[in-house]
Amino acid sequence: MSKPSIVVVGSSNTDMIIQLARIPRPGETLLGGAFTSAAGGKGANQAVGAARAGGNVTLVARVGKDVLGAEAVAGFRKDGINVDFVSTDKTAPSGVALIFVGKDGQNSIAVAGGANARLSPADVKKAAKAIRGAAVLVAQLESPLDTIAAAAAIAAKAGVPFILNPAPARALPDDLLKLTSILTPNETEAELLTGVKVKDDATAAKAAAKLLARGVGTVILTLGARGAFVANATAAQVVPGFKVKAVDTTAAGDTFTGALAVALAEGKTLPAAIRFANAAAAISVTRLGAQPSAPTRREIEKFLKANP
Repeated sequence: MSKPSIVVVGSSNTDMIIQLARIPRPGETLLGGAFTSAAGGKGANQAVGAARAGGNVTLVARVGKDVLGAEAVAGFRKDGINVDFVSTDKTAPSGVALIFVGKDGQNSIAVAGGANARLSPADVKKAAKAIRGAAVLVAQLESPLDTIAAAAAIAAKAGVPFILNPAPARALPDDLLKLTSILTPNETEAELLTGVKVKDDATAAKAAAKLLARGVGTVILTLGARGAFVANATAAQVVPGFKVKAVDTTAAGDTFTGALAVALAEGKTLPAAIRFANAAAAISVTRLGAQPSAPTRREIEKFLKANP
C-alpha cells in the first residue's frame, strides 16, 4: 500500500528543555535541573509524527538562516519529509521554545516564534499543488492566522479534508472553523474557544456542540490519558486512551494529530483512527522531547497489539 500524502503547514522550533522536580512558580529560581535540546515546533512535530506513523509528508514552514534552522531541515530530511516548501528567512531567527518539565511529566512552555511569524499566504500558495493533491491538510496556530486560512481555503476548494489543531489556544473566526473538517483541541483549548470548562463527558459534549454549531465538521477533544471525545452531526462518543507512565507530555497532542491524519488518510474509521492516534500519543509521553518522542509505525502497531 502506498503511503498517503499529508501536507502540514506550520511552525518549526528548537526546544530547550529543563527537567525539574516541579515547574517553578513566578519569581522562583530552582536549581538541579537537567538540560537537553530537541527539535520541536507544533507544525514540525506533527509532520514528523505523521511521517513516522506512515505518511508521505510535505512540510510548509519557515526557518532562520542559522544553525538551528539548518539542523531542523536536516532532521526533516532524515525522517523522509519533503522540505521543498520550507523557506529560509534572511532576517528573522529560527523559532525557539523554552520548556520546563516536572517529574509528573507536566510542562510549561514559552515560545519565541522568530521566522515562524513570517510564514505567509504567499508561502502557502507556492505549495498549492501539493495541498490540492494531498489526502489530508494539517495546521496549527503557531503561524499567522491569514496563512492558515489561505491553506484551508485551497484545501476546501480541492475537497481535501482539513485538520486544525487549535494550539496555542486563541479565538478563531467562524470563517476558518467552517473550513475545518476536524478540530482537535485539548480541554484548555476547548474552554478558550467555547467558554465551557471541560471536566467530564457532559461538559466535553457541551463544548463540542458549540464548536459544531460554528461550522466545524467533527470535533475530537483530547482528554489526556482518558482518551478523546469525538462528536459530529451523527454521533458522539469517548474513545478510551491508554494508561502509561508519563515522562514528558510535550508534543503528545502533536503526535496525536499527525498519527490521526495518517490513519484517516488510509481510510480507517473515525474511532479506529482515534485509537491509532491515542496509541501514538501514549507512547510519546513515555519519552523526553517533542520530535524524539514520536513513535514509528511499527512501534504504534506493536503497542496496539499489546493493548487490544
